[in-house]
Amino acid sequence: MIIQTGSRTDIPAFYADWFANRLKEGFVYVRNPYNMTYITKLTLNPSVVDLISFCSKNPKPMLKYLDLLRPYGMYWYVTITGYGRDIEPNVPKITDVIETFKRFSEFAGIDSMGWRYDPIFLDDKYTRDYHLEMFEKIAAALDGYTNTSVISFIDIYQKVKKNFPEAKVLEKADRLYLGENMARIAREHGMVLRPCAEGNELEAFGADCSGCMTQAIYEKALHNTMNFPKIKNARESCKCFLGNDIGMYNTCLHMCKYCYANYDYKTVMQNHDNHDPMSPLLIGHVRPEDEIHQLEQKSWIDGQLTFDFL
Repeated sequence: MIIQTGSRTDIPAFYADWFANRLKEGFVYVRNPYNMTYITKLTLNPSVVDLISFCSKNPKPMLKYLDLLRPYGMYWYVTITGYGRDIEPNVPKITDVIETFKRFSEFAGIDSMGWRYDPIFLDDKYTRDYHLEMFEKIAAALDGYTNTSVISFIDIYQKVKKNFPEAKVLEKADRLYLGENMARIAREHGMVLRPCAEGNELEAFGADCSGCMTQAIYEKALHNTMNFPKIKNARESCKCFLGNDIGMYNTCLHMCKYCYANYDYKTVMQNHDNHDPMSPLLIGHVRPEDEIHQLEQKSWIDGQLTFDFL
């Protein structure tokens, strides 16, 4: 099976010690975001966890735990954009994240690394030319360290509308212009451009529109074939596997203006104050009213069907 860590928060950046403790103890508890008394227990034994998928803007805190990660397959998506502190107030400098990216690529291998440049929005400062200049700069720096580049154009979710009211959906002409040129730049640096939940409109420019967290990508990272369960994605436009996420919404301290996972600063800080690196839960502890349910787990790698509930 696959464990996701990055659809709800940035665990490597802010909760690396907690995650390391979970690997050492061999299990993790996850609250259902829509039923907060329902807790799922997931075993983190490599016999049933084939791959851990990370999404991070700053994976550097995980570097000291490489020995703990070594028994697992892994895939790292590292987001590196051209935005300043006005948009991404707590994200490290581009140069620092690039160097960390390279170190993880040397550790995990090029097939286990992807670069995300997203979400893309336009305004008077962050123009089409600005994005193409930054995309070229970062792509050149990552040349030889990844063969995958992911882009997406901003979606105006309710939380985005609340925290970033000036953001606007891109016009089709802008999407096509940026997509065509970014696909070209990616190719020039040994990468395939993968639009995230953007349909097939960039396929004509050589982009791979099959998804960015797909079975094929994970199989390439593992150098093995897998038997994936049938899943239904939350968004019809998304073809990726996003299940088994161990994170929690309203916990990411990057505080990016475009974030869909945070409600507001106050809620994030309240949750962070309740974080205990020794707890099996990312935030808080098990309460008397909670119900803990063990997830049935098995390896999805062909020929290695294993059950482990310890």
